[in-house]
Amino acid sequence: MLVLSVDSSYSTATCALIKDDKILAEINLNDKKQHSVILMRLIDSILKEYEIDINDIDAFIISRGPGSFTGLRIGMATLKGLAFASKKPLISVSTLDALAYNSISFQGIICPIMDALRDNIYTCLYKNENNNLTPLIKEQCLNINELITILKEQTLPIIFVGDGVAKHKEFLQENIPNSFFAPNHSNFPKASSVGELGIKKINDGIIENIDSINPIYLRKSQAEREYEKRMEI
Repeated sequence: MLVLSVDSSYSTATCALIKDDKILAEINLNDKKQHSVILMRLIDSILKEYEIDINDIDAFIISRGPGSFTGLRIGMATLKGLAFASKKPLISVSTLDALAYNSISFQGIICPIMDALRDNIYTCLYKNENNNLTPLIKEQCLNINELITILKEQTLPIIFVGDGVAKHKEFLQENIPNSFFAPNHSNFPKASSVGELGIKKINDGIIENIDSINPIYLRKSQAEREYEKRMEI
């Protein structure tokens, strides 16, 4: 099975080409340019390097969020278009799942934290036993203090991964004594992690309807919040 996977939920654009259990190639580009400018260029580059036509891809795998509203829409629209044109399946993977998968070797609690501004974070909680991730709390947007309250109930060691680490590391260390932090190279969702998780879904017989796959934001956009605030006046 040959799959093309993409994540555009962060400032980092990332795409990977995976054949069966082998990662053939991965490109991670942390650029100030918008995903609309660089994403297709990355995909084209990785396919040309292996002299692969888009119709040779057996499945496309995309991260569905949470994350950047604009980035998610661009990534989703791009892979939906490629999947529809080539008549191949599209599989979606949680961005938080992909972040947690970056730390799959850590035995204990894995807590991805993505910055959602104003001391809010996108997060989820997983228990990792023998490289099997079991969700403990569902994906949600929380204030960092709410997360601390939840984590204080845990007895296992906890590793934090994601772009929220840099912003909240000192606060987390003060409040969660048994805490660990992923290295910088693990703090963004990688297309290879997205791809491997997507392949697992395919192997488990989980095939999604392309029309039902949409980004997951977990909160309203700034424009929606500002509109609602104006309407209250």
